[in-house]
Amino acid sequence: MNLEEYFARTGYKGSTEKQDLETLTDIFQHHIRAVPFENLSIHCGEKITLELEQVYNKIVRRKRGGWCMENNQLLGWVLKSLGYDASFLGAYVFNPHQNAYATIMTHLLVKVVIDGKPYIVDGGFGVSYQMWQPMELVSGKDQPQAPGVFRFTEKNAIWYLEKLRRKQHIPNQHFSNSDLLEKKERREVYRFSLEPRTVEDFCFQCTYLQTSPDSLFTKKSICTLQTTEGFWGLIGWTLTKTTYNYKENTDLVEFVTLEDEEVEKTLREKFNITLDRKLVPINIKGFYTI
Repeated sequence: MNLEEYFARTGYKGSTEKQDLETLTDIFQHHIRAVPFENLSIHCGEKITLELEQVYNKIVRRKRGGWCMENNQLLGWVLKSLGYDASFLGAYVFNPHQNAYATIMTHLLVKVVIDGKPYIVDGGFGVSYQMWQPMELVSGKDQPQAPGVFRFTEKNAIWYLEKLRRKQHIPNQHFSNSDLLEKKERREVYRFSLEPRTVEDFCFQCTYLQTSPDSLFTKKSICTLQTTEGFWGLIGWTLTKTTYNYKENTDLVEFVTLEDEEVEKTLREKFNITLDRKLVPINIKGFYTI
């Protein structure tokens, strides 16, 4: 494991000497535009592990992506190796179909402190809820980014992340009522406390999420990758391309349904992923929205 190999993977060529917000943002954006948020291992018969060296090998050497426990664990290692004051937190993800937060802490995120100011760095959420810049951990402040307006709110030592999105234009009206489309303009994303967490705190969740029939991740094969204009998403056989703010206060959301033989070709061309094993796509209706 070495930083040079990681930076070659993400294409980052900037400074590694400064531990400032500008450098952090640059490193972070290179990560989310090179490393997909994906759970394809589950649908290829592979086991997802939390061992850092295996995560590194998967993402850096095999040029795969991962879910939050992989992406953010690797980001945390990179930032700590560069001298940042970085630590892990755990979050409970909001389920809009149940209008409730999960009862299991399944989301790993990174807190970074720079000059006494805390920031949240989360490279493991994907789709339109993927932040593009570190977010200052301050309550009640709108933080506009390319994907939309994010905001933290703190109540009784619990922090809540929400996002306000733009209007959406869907040219293919066949998908205008797709369960993949988020219908609300304001959406809760997750809640968390500032209690420090370790990767070991997520061992049960890692197993549960890839084996339980109640898990979102066993119900949907997911691969999403941020671009300079928006993001690509492949959920089951449905390929989406979202372009942020393509006209004033409107995002362009384009859908196409792939044939079986097009799926792995699309993964190579749009997400730079080549799988070692055969993927079995799946998309059971659920609460995952773009």
